[in-house]
Amino acid sequence: MAQPFVENSTGIHNNEKTAEAIWKKCLVTVKETINTQSFKTWFEPIKPLKLEGDELSIEVPSQFFYEWLEEHYYQLIHDTLYQLLGSHIRLVYSVREEDVYNDQNLVLDDIGADNGLNNSLSQHGSDATPDQNRAKVYVAEFQKKPSPNISTMLNPRYTFDNFIKGDSNQFARAAGLAVANNPGGTSFNPLVVYGGVGLGKTHLIQALGNQALELHKDIRVCYVSSEKFTIEFVDAIQSDRVSDFSAYYRSVDLLIVDDIQFFGGKEKTQDNFFHTFNTLHQLGKQIVLSIDRPPKELRGLDERLISRFQWGLTADIQAPDLETRIAILRKKSADDGIEIPQEVIDFIAVNVTSNIRELEGCLISLLAKASLESKDINIDLARDVLQVVVSDIKSPISIEEIQRIVCEYFNIPDDLIRAKTRKQEVVNARQIAMYLVKEMTNSSLKTIGLHFGGRDHSTVIHSCQSVEEQLKVNQRFRDTVVQIKRKIEMSSGR
Repeated sequence: MAQPFVENSTGIHNNEKTAEAIWKKCLVTVKETINTQSFKTWFEPIKPLKLEGDELSIEVPSQFFYEWLEEHYYQLIHDTLYQLLGSHIRLVYSVREEDVYNDQNLVLDDIGADNGLNNSLSQHGSDATPDQNRAKVYVAEFQKKPSPNISTMLNPRYTFDNFIKGDSNQFARAAGLAVANNPGGTSFNPLVVYGGVGLGKTHLIQALGNQALELHKDIRVCYVSSEKFTIEFVDAIQSDRVSDFSAYYRSVDLLIVDDIQFFGGKEKTQDNFFHTFNTLHQLGKQIVLSIDRPPKELRGLDERLISRFQWGLTADIQAPDLETRIAILRKKSADDGIEIPQEVIDFIAVNVTSNIRELEGCLISLLAKASLESKDINIDLARDVLQVVVSDIKSPISIEEIQRIVCEYFNIPDDLIRAKTRKQEVVNARQIAMYLVKEMTNSSLKTIGLHFGGRDHSTVIHSCQSVEEQLKVNQRFRDTVVQIKRKIEMSSGR
């Protein structure tokens, strides 16, 4: 049975005008899908009559009018009512003719029912008004037409379990999880994820889709690249199937579109997507997009589209920090069942900083070279592989190495720099070491603090700021820091 009508995301209320309210909502979607003349000709004359149980009745002017709607707009009406009312609604056409048939009822099959079944109209005499009893009821029988099958196009390998979390993507990942857990039920609609090439945007938004499918078995999820969306739209225009194309993408519960920036300059594609966006958003369905830059920096896209991208939440993914790159390499090598020395992982992570795709590519090349040439995986082999990718290869600098060289310069024991002592010479050495670690490695403030006796990140910030102030006003202090930095660079072969 259809659920009782209560106020919901569609804005429909349970009152005496429910049929009118539902049909008005339906017309909003239809109007955005077809041209103005077709809408005026085929939809404006329709009158909503009543809603009783699972049955919505509308009146059309003639038998020909009904047949035209069935042939040309069945899928559009079907999917719109599916979104508004659910899978059990039946649409009853009351065909009003002044000559032979004076009020004939035709039933559109149960929306969302199984393929291949037939549905026929039984007599509605007992429910008919006196006016409807003037003529015999016309019985029509026809094959059911199912709602379009949605192909998710999701890669099952992209999950949250194998998406490495780091400071660079933590916010975007948290937003993605929230949307996956409750699609359309958060204020993150649309969720727009942006960032440079190879930083994990596609992985994240597909992980979101896979998680949503796992948690909500009946949800209709569709992932599509902007290129595929455009190609399908052009094909639909050429084959006169734009209504079917629009109905397909407007029938989903979660629409994920990748690399939206490639809609730039494609005006008709943008227009169709604009109306698809409006329809889904109005129905409370979830929209997830990815782009390569903040929405306000997009070029070639309609301002009305860009403004809608900013309705929900915009979350960025940045280049991964050193710890995240190391974690990604460890995860990838573990998944491949390959044991790689930690020094090799550190070496790759230090030198490949641009994006995750390049990082994983270097690891694959390393494994292939070791296998094909029967060589051990070591720093020398990694250096050979990275020469193709990285112009300036650097040896990794560890926090421990920086601490050792700083302590050696000031002639103090290594352990004192991590101790709680407040002796001035130790505090001075500790602050310089923290500053150089921040400058010469990609370590996070939290990681730096942990390596200096478990100190808070605010202590690291204060230390770095103190050193920076001294560098501005104290030439002797500046010379000291420069000398230490050169020793560290020489130690690492830089």
